[in-house]
Amino acid sequence: MTRISARQLEASSGTFGRGIQVVRPPEVPEGAVVTVLRVPPEAAGMRLDRFVQTQLRRTSRTRAAAIVALGAYAPDARRLRGSDRVRAEQCILLWREPWDEQAPDVEIPVLYEDEHLVAINKPPLIPVHPTARYHKSTVVKLLEAARQGEHLYLAHRLDRETSGVLLLSRTSEADRHIKAQFEGRATVTKRYLAITWGWPERDQFRVEVPLELDPTNKMKLKMRVARPGTGLTAATAFETLERRVHPESRRRYSLVRCSLETGRQHQIRVHMRSLDLPLVGDKLYGPDEGLFTRGADGVLTEDDRRVLEIERHALHAAFLEFDHPVRGGRVSIESELPPDLRAFWDRLMPA
Repeated sequence: MTRISARQLEASSGTFGRGIQVVRPPEVPEGAVVTVLRVPPEAAGMRLDRFVQTQLRRTSRTRAAAIVALGAYAPDARRLRGSDRVRAEQCILLWREPWDEQAPDVEIPVLYEDEHLVAINKPPLIPVHPTARYHKSTVVKLLEAARQGEHLYLAHRLDRETSGVLLLSRTSEADRHIKAQFEGRATVTKRYLAITWGWPERDQFRVEVPLELDPTNKMKLKMRVARPGTGLTAATAFETLERRVHPESRRRYSLVRCSLETGRQHQIRVHMRSLDLPLVGDKLYGPDEGLFTRGADGVLTEDDRRVLEIERHALHAAFLEFDHPVRGGRVSIESELPPDLRAFWDRLMPA
């Protein structure tokens, strides 16, 4: 999958990939963005809207159908319909208008900085890198806009809804050494704070169960516990810091410190879900998987919001420690529980 602008396409004489000649539809404005999809043989015969959904992460069937209806074309500018059946090696162009997204007016506090590294306190609901939906509103774009002429490298990633310590490198040399540490993990310590529904049975416990991508999830991003002997090894140590209850419903909540021993996708959220202790506000691993789809489509109901209780999942990257990639020695960076999670927690009563 490739995303380019109409201007770039025209600069290449309208030719893309394998010499395919592309014509910009007359109704598509100059400067538009086009995503190019090529149909693999195993997908031949699928409906176009279903195929598009399989290719775009975090995209529901409803949103995929809307994307197709608004801008799916053949290279010769012929409109395509969601009900069309795709052919092997067919080239599908998804055109969209120029980015009209407004960069949010948000402060990104710096927790640590030297000539090699910068660590920020990532706000919730800001993605770390560009996606089909977010381009300007990303950590990297916002930081580079504030630091004219500087190119930053992401050392690791946090989910869009997760807040807390995020490390970036300022040089390619630092980036190379930092990424090696994160891949090896022996020298990296990562701890998170989570607010869960329910009370753990013990104050200290450890979960070591393998994880795998859930093939039944239509969004192709949900993980699940794998059968013993399969999947990716995953281990997390937990410490219950405090238990509270809702002052009216008496529902139980816990503040838990989570120490990662491995770094799998959604590891903390899946491990807590496996103990029937999902994170407050978690649309994907909480009470109803449909919450994530409706959230992605922007159609959450008031009942959905009451179920979730907060706008995002209650997970915060609170501590990061690693070896400095150039000078040597340990670097430790901490971030307190952010205001939105602190306000939610303070509304609860001590158990």
